[in-house]
Amino acid sequence: MSFNIALSGINAINTELDAISNNIANAGTYGFKSSRANFAAMYAGSQAMGTEASSLTQSIDVGGGVLTTGRSLDASLQGRGFFVTRDTSGAEVYTRVGIFSVDKEGYLSDSFGRRVQGYAALDNSTALGAFGDLRVPTGQIPAQASTTLNYVGNLSADWTTPTVAPFDPTDPQSFNGSMVSVVYDSLGVQHSVTQYFVKTGTNQVTVHYTTDGTAVPTTTVLDFNTNGQLTAPAGTVALALGTPTGAAALNLDVSYAGTTQSAGEATTTTNASNGYAAGTYLGLQLAEDGGVMAQYSNGEKQRIGTLAVATFPAEGALIQVSDTAWTTSSASGMPLYSTPGVGMAGGLTPGTLEQSNVDMTSQLVQLMNSQRNYQANSKVIAAQNEMMQSLMQAI
Repeated sequence: MSFNIALSGINAINTELDAISNNIANAGTYGFKSSRANFAAMYAGSQAMGTEASSLTQSIDVGGGVLTTGRSLDASLQGRGFFVTRDTSGAEVYTRVGIFSVDKEGYLSDSFGRRVQGYAALDNSTALGAFGDLRVPTGQIPAQASTTLNYVGNLSADWTTPTVAPFDPTDPQSFNGSMVSVVYDSLGVQHSVTQYFVKTGTNQVTVHYTTDGTAVPTTTVLDFNTNGQLTAPAGTVALALGTPTGAAALNLDVSYAGTTQSAGEATTTTNASNGYAAGTYLGLQLAEDGGVMAQYSNGEKQRIGTLAVATFPAEGALIQVSDTAWTTSSASGMPLYSTPGVGMAGGLTPGTLEQSNVDMTSQLVQLMNSQRNYQANSKVIAAQNEMMQSLMQAI
């Protein structure tokens, strides 16, 4: 019986050594989670039968160090959850390794060729679209005509009414200040809209407009109260800027909300229009909220989708598989999908990778303990063997 008890100890220690060696071997593996062998005593009734490695505990809840890579398609999760991928067989595989790229078919994939799962973007909506493979549109985005212009500034209360009248855009003596804004027509052609500010009365400024140097037959009167706050117009000002050659009519809604009239210099804090020229796809980058953002040559960014993050009722019961990944088991429960930083899902840090959580010092200490225990069990077998030899010699 002593032989069997000592042998059970050696077998259990071999299992522990397998776990320790695997941990040490993967100390440099991104997203790896170390495991620990757990021993349990065995009995047959009241008869001691030795020990066994009853289970392996994964340290999934222990985060690894964060390595900054600066690569736009690298990402790490801080907290619970896994990136969701789908292999060639269609099975879902979960990983902490956020090394992504676009494959030859235009799909966002991880470093092992598995397609990354997420939520498609919906046009003109912040809601999440369909769940599935994330495909990157690599062509051009069409031009978008400008429809709004937001102007916020301070129109100096020190201005005086110009001595030259009427207003003439070619004569600086007929206006107090001007500001040029860039807008785009439906073909993506850039145009200049110039606003000319003319002090026309107490707490009143009249705005004249030109498009590419041509006068626009619309003026706007800005009224301010005694505190320098804008009182009129209450809404936006509609400007008809004409019809550029080959393009649709260009109409612009101008907002002056927030503009003031205070003493001192005239300043501009906001001068922004929407719209843009056509753009060619340049690449992808990840946002902190999990957004997969396509970048274009016109400076625009468009969300093509949002990375999914899966959490589980019992993450420690997930089954480890090759390529630093996990699959579900009956004990782990089914995945709960969300996006980074939502619900139980950890936050996402772009441009970084999670390192292994292996504590090398701890593993080496465990290795020494395992070696000592192995030697001790070997001594038991050796002693039992000597006793058996003595017995056989005595017969």
